[in-house]
Amino acid sequence: ALAGDGDCGETLKLADGRVVRRLPEPHGRPYQSIFGDFTLERVVYGTREGQRIEAVPLDARLGLPAARCSYLLRDWNQALVVENPYAQVDAVLERILGLKQSVASLETMTRTLAGAVAGYEAARPPAAPATGAQIVVLSADGKGVPLRKPADAPAIAAHDHARGPKPDRKKMAVLGAAYQIEPHVRTPLAVVESLFRDPTVPSARPEARRPVPQAKRVCAVLPVAAAVAEALAPPRPVEVIFPWLQAEARRRDPDHHQPWVVVMDGQTSLWDAAAATLGEAPRVEILDVLHATGYLWEAVQLFHDPGSTMAQQWMKVLTLGLLSGMGTGVIRWLQHLAEPSERPAATRTRLEQIHDYFDRHRDRIHYDRYLAAGYPIASGVIEGACRHVVKDRMERAGMHWTLPGAQALLNLRCVALNDEWEPFMNHYIQHETTRLYAHCPVQPQRARLRLVA
Repeated sequence: ALAGDGDCGETLKLADGRVVRRLPEPHGRPYQSIFGDFTLERVVYGTREGQRIEAVPLDARLGLPAARCSYLLRDWNQALVVENPYAQVDAVLERILGLKQSVASLETMTRTLAGAVAGYEAARPPAAPATGAQIVVLSADGKGVPLRKPADAPAIAAHDHARGPKPDRKKMAVLGAAYQIEPHVRTPLAVVESLFRDPTVPSARPEARRPVPQAKRVCAVLPVAAAVAEALAPPRPVEVIFPWLQAEARRRDPDHHQPWVVVMDGQTSLWDAAAATLGEAPRVEILDVLHATGYLWEAVQLFHDPGSTMAQQWMKVLTLGLLSGMGTGVIRWLQHLAEPSERPAATRTRLEQIHDYFDRHRDRIHYDRYLAAGYPIASGVIEGACRHVVKDRMERAGMHWTLPGAQALLNLRCVALNDEWEPFMNHYIQHETTRLYAHCPVQPQRARLRLVA
């Protein structure tokens, strides 16, 4: 009521020089805010009734969105959606605000808002630069997202317990994480004591406080359903994630004065993509120690029963050897023990396979050097990202996704987990306001009307 009806006279000159006329009757627009539903009556301008409306001064003055839902309600909706199922968000807001929204409208809202993430990332300020002795850490991993079955698939198809890869059941999202961290020098023995210490028994000596990752950012990409241009094949997720990681590293350390450390598991495709993207850029490549020790456990259990005291003791010795710089020697020692014994051929074959695994990564398992330099040797940050970004939201009971819907939610969830929700929403509102009303001579008010809209 205070803003009036937007009447600017018989005619209105637009920013491009065109002159439009005031239409005879006010036009109403349905609007839903956190206070409920109402219809806003206002004067509109155009060529004539029935033709396209060219300008709505009141909408411009108030900075209203194009859609029915207000910016603030959209903000609340999506801030809840990135953490909770759509139906639950609908029920919670209906209980608090008395508003009825549909799951379909929330899903559409997610896809619309997610479309603004790329523009926000291109315009956002870079992360705080690495300083002092800080290490720039890059990591990537994959996590499957359950897909919705095709509409023409019979219901029984979902219960087919097929073995092996299930490309029609899940699609692999590739996640990247970039952060910087202070060096943390440790000894191999200290790491072994930490790994094997009974958590219920107090430590004999207090451990030094571990440095915390700083300026952490994550990104998640699924395979796209179609190429942007028909003549081009759609990029694979790794072809998006690793350039993103490279850009993050350069933003944090433009002159490459800090050490760059790449920590990942043993997946060959990830290391190949890292090599193709980072090229000759100086970096330290580290095989995640917990994946490496997983293979050691398997090798030990070829000789001793899982959970036995001997298996535990052997594992301590082998882990200490690995962390002390023995590299593939820890497996060669086991192979040497297996040769004169009456171990089954399958045992020796599996030991050979485990040795090949370590041999492929022989340049990434110099853990004694990494510990002395204070580098991280475990990929806990990216493992946590796989859990927080994908599993905690997208693998709940009964959840299945379309590729576009899943990617949209991943985009917004990464923004939220990067602690950038508020600047992202402000960027989205500003961009939308400019897009909608740049041609209208009546400029939006400077007040943050989204707080009451």
